[in-house]
Amino acid sequence: MPSPRPLRADARRNREALLTAAREALMADDDVHVEEIARRAGVAIGTLYRHFDTREALIAEVYRREVAELCTTPARLLAQQPPEEALRTFLLLLVEHAAVGRGMGEALESIMATDSPVFGEARERMAAALDELLVTGAAAGVVRDGVSGRLVLRALGGICGMRTTGWKDDAVTIATILYDGLRHRTTDHP
Repeated sequence: MPSPRPLRADARRNREALLTAAREALMADDDVHVEEIARRAGVAIGTLYRHFDTREALIAEVYRREVAELCTTPARLLAQQPPEEALRTFLLLLVEHAAVGRGMGEALESIMATDSPVFGEARERMAAALDELLVTGAAAGVVRDGVSGRLVLRALGGICGMRTTGWKDDAVTIATILYDGLRHRTTDHP
């Protein structure tokens, strides 16, 4: 099957405008209607539906982009910071990502009700990003060896899934404790 034709420049601009408007609108109101997103993007509703079959498809693409952007961060961090600092920074970015996700809470729940693989893909990408940081830190001797990105992500998922007032401050504190534990080498502690 041939690959799809690349979008024309105006179609690319419309798609980008829709994704930007959707992200901004969903952060302000996770129950925003597609008509409002199209209006904010400066396009007709038909244009929105030419790019995204459903509201859920649009939301999934917004979330997919958030995750993709987040998961490109480790390489940049490692180029700018020592491995342990890069890990600390990324853990805090994951907490921030959870806050973005909370801003789109109901919208993301609508995706979970579909067969969308978006969350499984997101978990895999975030775990791989963490693996990059953990392996680099372990090789430098500054991070505990043998800890997987999936395990750290699971721990952060529990922290960031809290639904209480002040959850983000608690999540930052607990992520810092997790980071401190990751910095202790297994040879230092039986």
